[in-house]
Amino acid sequence: MGSYAVVLTTVSSSDEAKKISSAILEKRLCACVNIIPGLESFFHWQGKIDNAKELLLLIKTRKELFDELCAEIKSLHSYSVPEIIMLPIKDGYSTYLEWISGNVIERDKKAKRCIKVKQKHR
Repeated sequence: MGSYAVVLTTVSSSDEAKKISSAILEKRLCACVNIIPGLESFFHWQGKIDNAKELLLLIKTRKELFDELCAEIKSLHSYSVPEIIMLPIKDGYSTYLEWISGNVIERDKKAKRCIKVKQKHR
């Protein structure tokens, strides 16, 4: 079960959320992205406490795709230090986890390359 993860990232706008979501879905680096609007974040930035209105992306993927997913998010993100955090999925509904596997690229660890898999519908 331990090869699945939820990746979190926050963004500043709906347009940015949709741009990142579309790109990572098209590259099959994830199976699903939930965009959650209405966050108000408080954080340390450049020596002071700051706050911002943000949206949260919940990204469902496989752990071995994290490096590629992180690189893609960073390349599209407007923040100089974007939040990109991977939370391992310890357990879950097996049919849903299989659906995730069926809808992301498969990492061939020996060859270190990606293999396209047939799309499966939810």
